[in-house]
Amino acid sequence: MNQNRAAIRYAKATLDFAVEKKAADAVEKDMREIAATISENVELQNVLESPIIKSEVKKNSLLEIFKGANEITKGLLETLIGNKRIAMLQEVAYKYIILHEKLKGEEVAYVTTAVPLTSELEKKILDTVTKATGNKVTLENKIDESIIGGFVLRVGDTQYDASIANKLNGLKREFTNSL
Repeated sequence: MNQNRAAIRYAKATLDFAVEKKAADAVEKDMREIAATISENVELQNVLESPIIKSEVKKNSLLEIFKGANEITKGLLETLIGNKRIAMLQEVAYKYIILHEKLKGEEVAYVTTAVPLTSELEKKILDTVTKATGNKVTLENKIDESIIGGFVLRVGDTQYDASIANKLNGLKREFTNSL
């Protein structure tokens, strides 16, 4: 089973249990904290992915880092460690957030651009994504100068890459393949 499908399954099971225990919002808060902490900390990413570091060390470290987390979140951490899937923790956190937002009828559209969006362009993107998804949508704009121009739009598991960097890479592949 690929890691993406496994992450969705763990996230869905966690969400179902959290909804049953009426703790879905608290667990989402934990998942946002987990995703942000892992993405900001390369050492933590390395620890989670390392096959050399013992599971017990990973478990103790995570439970210490996220000691204020909900019991459901702590249970997820222990389950992932027990199943030797802790390296996918960040992906599970992202999937949980997406699934919970969909459950609430909300979605977040992530737009990556080389320069900040104007308010007019932001409104156009919001209108288009709202029509396409049928859900309430909020927009988060990330700035990444490496895309050169254009934009990358991600809503849930769907991504549309209209960046100049992507188009240049496509041309490079075509030229390389035709030689």
